[in-house]
Amino acid sequence: MSGLVNVLVIDAVIAAVVVRQCPARRISDDKRWWILPGILLVMSLREPGLADPRHEALSVAVLGAELAVGLVTGAGWGWTSRLWHEADGSLWSKATKATVFVWTAGLALRAALYGAAALMGIHQGSAALMSALAVTLVVRSGVLMWRAGQMRPAYGGSADGMSSQPAWKDRV
Repeated sequence: MSGLVNVLVIDAVIAAVVVRQCPARRISDDKRWWILPGILLVMSLREPGLADPRHEALSVAVLGAELAVGLVTGAGWGWTSRLWHEADGSLWSKATKATVFVWTAGLALRAALYGAAALMGIHQGSAALMSALAVTLVVRSGVLMWRAGQMRPAYGGSADGMSSQPAWKDRV
């Protein structure tokens, strides 16, 4: 795939994720939360430029750091998103100010990694960015699904119909 197509796919995924995750959004029982990250990962692994052949060891180290940033960003995003049950039992999620901070810090770290790699003469293609984005999305979704599984519906629970208490807090 051409670099332009990769950039367009990455931009479209980021736009879709931000548009879908910032406002309040109902979380379904859908077990397909891993499909989009899986597609991105497959696309990135099919790209020949995942590691720079001229600086293979350093390139793999930078890629590892990028994936670690993606992992931390995804986990932070999942943990800082607000989850609650509506009175009808439906589960909802919404990004918070802390989520915006996590995203901003993740982007800043990625930019610093990209700059450091460029200073070392390492070429990073769009495949590395797609891999890190895939890790971010799968970890975020996994954390949200895990948190959602820990919550009990608030059928008539609180006065405003919202509950962000995990199920284990009710048992303590």
